[in-house]
Amino acid sequence: MDLRHSLRGTGVAIVTPFTATGEVDYTALENLINFQLNNGVNYIVTLGTTGETPTLSKEEKKDIILFTYEKVGNRAPVVVGVGGNNTHELVNDLSSLPLDKATAVLSACPYYNKPTQEGIFQHYKVLAAASPKPIILYNVPGRTGRNMEASTTLRLAHEVPNIAGIKEAANNLVQCMQMLKGRPDHFLIVSGDDDLVLPQLACGMDGVISVAANCLPKKFTDMVNAGLAFDFTKAKALNDELLEAYSLLFTENNPAGVKGFLAEMGMIQNTLRLPMVPLTAESQQKVAAYLKQLS
Repeated sequence: MDLRHSLRGTGVAIVTPFTATGEVDYTALENLINFQLNNGVNYIVTLGTTGETPTLSKEEKKDIILFTYEKVGNRAPVVVGVGGNNTHELVNDLSSLPLDKATAVLSACPYYNKPTQEGIFQHYKVLAAASPKPIILYNVPGRTGRNMEASTTLRLAHEVPNIAGIKEAANNLVQCMQMLKGRPDHFLIVSGDDDLVLPQLACGMDGVISVAANCLPKKFTDMVNAGLAFDFTKAKALNDELLEAYSLLFTENNPAGVKGFLAEMGMIQNTLRLPMVPLTAESQQKVAAYLKQLS
């Protein structure tokens, strides 16, 4: 499957809403899915880091995946996050999670144990062989403690079947350009840094898997679409309106920032699972003030 066609544009790394008592809030999740798709988001990414996956049980993950398939229906592709730092356990997850209706699997680079570049390569090679769906690499060294270098990404792209793309969130524009220069034609390269999407689109990237699209889907997606059409006058004007939002979304941590936005908008309860906690009152007031002036 050519993911550069099916996953071009804006994907949203969707949050997992919780009730006030900490259970998965499926009513809010359905409303959020509809909010994304009705405002132009191209595909849904479930069980990403923004979905607080480290705090979800295996059964909750299965239920969320199946619920997301049901509510999205045929309206858009669904990408499922299956990542971790235990390669053997991930192979088991790839066979036991309901991935039949997924377009692809998004798998974060192993975190905490800090493998070498060769270790990262071998990890993904094993996952690609085990996965029933194409693998999208996810490089996010700010969370994992290890950068996957452009040379490793390109080696995987050229040498390993079933490695179909990357979500690149190293906040490094030069690294993006190195990958774009050397990628095979089929290989999807999308941003994982909302605040860098505009220049990345100018360099030739295929879109984004976004946090900001959770709460500002229309404006953000319009910006991405303008950038993909190389209308950078329009894209810059929209991006200028979003610059403060990018800062607020990550001012304390993700997903506390985006949940603060969505709670202010009345879409979810402002509930996170420990060790994550909601924004401070001061930061929440800044979110409220931003949304008021934006409207």
